[in-house]
Amino acid sequence: MTDSPFHGVIPPVVIPLTEKKQLDLEAFERSINRMIDAGVDGLFFLGSSGEVAFLTDAQRYHVLQEAVAIVNHRVPVLAGVIDMETLRVVDQAKRAKGFGVDALVATAPFYALGGPKETERHFRAIREHTDLPLFAYDLPVCVHTKLDPTMLVRLGKDGVLQGVKDSSGDDVSFRWLVLENEDAGHPLQLLTGHEVCVDGAYLAGADGSVPGLANLDPHSYVEQWKAAQAGDWNRVKEIQDHLARLMFLTRVVKATVGFGAGVGAFKTALWQMGVFNTNQMREPVQALEGEDVAAIVEVIKKAGLMDTDAPIRK
Repeated sequence: MTDSPFHGVIPPVVIPLTEKKQLDLEAFERSINRMIDAGVDGLFFLGSSGEVAFLTDAQRYHVLQEAVAIVNHRVPVLAGVIDMETLRVVDQAKRAKGFGVDALVATAPFYALGGPKETERHFRAIREHTDLPLFAYDLPVCVHTKLDPTMLVRLGKDGVLQGVKDSSGDDVSFRWLVLENEDAGHPLQLLTGHEVCVDGAYLAGADGSVPGLANLDPHSYVEQWKAAQAGDWNRVKEIQDHLARLMFLTRVVKATVGFGAGVGAFKTALWQMGVFNTNQMREPVQALEGEDVAAIVEVIKKAGLMDTDAPIRK
């Protein structure tokens, strides 16, 4: 591992909302402090778990302004500059830098889809307009482009990229990325976006993880990272099994799919745990209720994140 500040556990922060669907600053600060107190190594705002695709520009900038102020240099802040095409991303990057973030995270373009040539040019163009560390966000399920490991390492060697957040779900490609990165002298910090297979990524050589589930159980992810650094792979697996079972909370949702079941389950769990004041979602996604809430509570109680005799919040 290099001396880069971007390593270890860097949760993508879930954003709490009030009943009126405005940013809940009280819960936001409580959640951020809870993760920092647990020992996380950084925080990533305006990613998928932060519902970035559902935010207006003004809402994005509000989140960044408040996030940077709350974090107050205690850990590095990474900001998603995720938008449809290159010049819109460049604009997001310039504004994010103005708020004092430490690094930027960008996907491939996702409206006027191109090929490998256009994708590579996209990242090079972003670099021409910012001097902040830049991470490529490999998220083909949402942007419909899988980032090629060889291209990523080339961009790393050229100083365009400083890292990759891999949420592709493609473990073979990630393993190749790790190997090519090592062969090139480790120009990239490689972070897995998995919640459930972090142990395998660490064993392969990942520099850290960006798990949304760490909003719920940051202590376990921090302990897992420390165990991996110590070479205690039995403990790494033991913790991963616990976290994989906790991730069942996204599988028990029946009313919806996608963000509503994933981030919706995270928000519902955080609400029931007393970290959030509501489980409100951004339009057009609706908050989970009824049997879905009860099923999520059962999962988090089994995981030890909520007292077994605690009532369901209404």
